[in-house]
Amino acid sequence: MTGALLGITGLRIEAMEPDGTPRPLLLDFSLDIGAGEVVAIVGESGSAKTLATRAIVGLLPPGVRQTAGSILFDGQDLALVSAAGMRRIRGGEIGMVFQEPMTSLNPSMRIGRQLEEALRLHRHMTAGERRGAVLAMLERVRIADPERCLDAYPHEFSGGMRQRIMLASVMLLKPRLLIADEPTTALDSLSEREVMEVMAELAAEAGTAVILITHNLGLVARHAQRAVVLEKGRLVEQGTAAQILSAPTDPYTQRLVASLPSRGAERPAPAGALLTVDGLTVSFTRRGARESFKAVDDVSLSIAPGETVAVVGGSGSGKTTLGRAVLGLVDRVEGSIRFDGLDPYSRDRTERRAFHSATQLVFQDPNSSLDPRMRVRQIVAQPLRHLPELSTLGREGRVASVLADVGLEAFAERFPHQLSGGQRQRVAIARAIVTHPRFVVADEPVSALDATIQAQILGLFAGLQARYGFACLFISHDLGVVEQVADRVVVMRAGRIVEQGTRDAIFDRPMHDFTRQMLAATPTLDALALRREG
Repeated sequence: MTGALLGITGLRIEAMEPDGTPRPLLLDFSLDIGAGEVVAIVGESGSAKTLATRAIVGLLPPGVRQTAGSILFDGQDLALVSAAGMRRIRGGEIGMVFQEPMTSLNPSMRIGRQLEEALRLHRHMTAGERRGAVLAMLERVRIADPERCLDAYPHEFSGGMRQRIMLASVMLLKPRLLIADEPTTALDSLSEREVMEVMAELAAEAGTAVILITHNLGLVARHAQRAVVLEKGRLVEQGTAAQILSAPTDPYTQRLVASLPSRGAERPAPAGALLTVDGLTVSFTRRGARESFKAVDDVSLSIAPGETVAVVGGSGSGKTTLGRAVLGLVDRVEGSIRFDGLDPYSRDRTERRAFHSATQLVFQDPNSSLDPRMRVRQIVAQPLRHLPELSTLGREGRVASVLADVGLEAFAERFPHQLSGGQRQRVAIARAIVTHPRFVVADEPVSALDATIQAQILGLFAGLQARYGFACLFISHDLGVVEQVADRVVVMRAGRIVEQGTRDAIFDRPMHDFTRQMLAATPTLDALALRREG
């Protein structure tokens, strides 16, 4: 592109092995971006998407270096810029929004001080001017009470609010290039849409070019003009977003597009009720507050044997609290929960033990739920200690069988850090099903996975459910995933159920405004057609 704002040519990035041997991570990567253009970089985990963009701002991790190629920003070779010059460019000219705002916002500093920091470093402004600029930007990113926000800390905000604050801190300087690295991965569809719309509006107003790193092809369809596809550090395809998503030519890109969730045939409704929840209410007291609030408010539902019921809703809707409550893992519970006649909150230890033996939980983040000191076989074997009827040989056989079911029989002696994200999630699923439970709560089990790995895990989960016959409460903010796995759908908002019904009824004939808003906010490849019509 003539007169490109950013021009990358033949970029090569390598890591040095302990023996001094270079290991290539990114090979011959080239990309041009014009002012105001939005270009998406897509690919699986490990494809070097983030490395390619960190090289632009000189933030490659230790032991990793650029060994070939050039990066020109507004005609200036960034390799020739001094450290002081890069500090002026980084933030002032090139901004970056990271995937998880809690790791980039200082938890011990008030929001106002953090937002003013960049202005102090990069702009000559008085304290009053900085405060005014910060307040105006917080209003611009739709923070309801900017004055209160200045004195608050990051933990006092939801994930969507924190990401808006990160956008505000970056866009205060009106950078010419914005790098957005998976900015909405952990957000529900409504928060995701709001954050992306704010980002797009701010970028358009300032004439900022955007590099969007994402594994969400729906976001590419909705927001990007062009797309670049990386596979294991190699650029395999690039072109317009419409061309890449509607008519991909490379087999890898074709697999990415084909891995998007799709609706299967509707299953016959199973008979009976394995789990019955009636009038469930869970209350918490916020720190410093006198009155409690209801995280789950008068919820009633039932789940039949072998059925998958998905719970969807925005952040703070009570989805996770509901899942933990039906497993007997929270306090201050009112109402009735019966699982095949068993009460998870019963004072009878025998009854509670029988309940916990028949139920299991798959956590959202396997990194935080897998003991890093234990090998895979030990992690999977943990729940079997509650089955005294199994002999040592029986336990070893059960673990080996389940690891084979999830395709990890060759990884039994590895530690969690030696596995990919998808493999760690397979370990978490294996641990959940090793006791042959009758009921599983799956809390956002694929939210952090890229499209192809997500498809593998969903296929694996469906196969295991068909084989073992367990019922499932599937908690998710990804309506595409829910459409693929659910028999019935429960929609929650502010702790209450606003709508529930069969999957097809909820997706094809939603009755509640909130359900319709969530469906409309979910990015899909249909966005390409809408953009072409517009």
